[in-house]
Amino acid sequence: MIKQVKINNFAISNSLPLVLIAGPCQLENREHAISIAENIKKICDKLKINFVYKTSFDKANRTSHLSQRGLGLEKSIKIFEEIRKKLKIPILTDVHSVEQCELLKNSIDIIQIPAFLCRQTDLLQSAAKTNLVINIKKGQFLAPWDVPNILRKVEDFNKNILLTERGVSFGYNTLVSDMRSISIMKRENYPVIFDATHSVQQPGGKGHQSGGQREFIYDLSKAAVSIGISGLFIEVHDDPDNAPSDGPNMLKLSELESFLVKIIKLDNLVKNESL
Repeated sequence: MIKQVKINNFAISNSLPLVLIAGPCQLENREHAISIAENIKKICDKLKINFVYKTSFDKANRTSHLSQRGLGLEKSIKIFEEIRKKLKIPILTDVHSVEQCELLKNSIDIIQIPAFLCRQTDLLQSAAKTNLVINIKKGQFLAPWDVPNILRKVEDFNKNILLTERGVSFGYNTLVSDMRSISIMKRENYPVIFDATHSVQQPGGKGHQSGGQREFIYDLSKAAVSIGISGLFIEVHDDPDNAPSDGPNMLKLSELESFLVKIIKLDNLVKNESL
């Protein structure tokens, strides 16, 4: 049976209309975070698409130790709470340690397990015990048929699980999206998300920082949506070329609405045909 994960006043499922998980790579400051959230929400309200705001309080695995990492947990929690209250939208952020799960559980709605940490048993189970929705990013090093082993670590505590595909390492500084992975992960019946922006990332591609090819975000999104997924994960920024992290693979905010208009049409077509 196809599973549904309920959050706020909507559900996420591979058979339901597409959900958008979007926001800037890292939480830069309060004003920027609120502005991006407000702008994305306006677009999603107009297009009648459910929206989850994402951003990271700490980019703990930056290429260089000199790179900006984010605003930090203490300051970010207050901003998460303000955005939830003001805009009435769910918040997703990633964690890197067991302790962070407990500290965040009353301020956000979805805990994300980073791809590099997707097999860390203690982190997975600590996140699960918060009873929040858990978004598990499949590691760049992991085959899709290994994902059930991850799920078994979480299911005893929590079955509100999302699975995210973000490409697999292909040689040096390159990721490739194998669309078979989506179909294979869908066999577990949990909602599958496609991370369209990290899939075009080039990890460490610039030596001291990651590169990316944002011109392929739309093409990969179309391919993923054509299979029938529950949502898209898209990092969005008003000025990605000057963003502190992941700029080359983030979608420009000014392009989001036209992007979604085309994607929603495809999602409707695919899911109506499958009924």
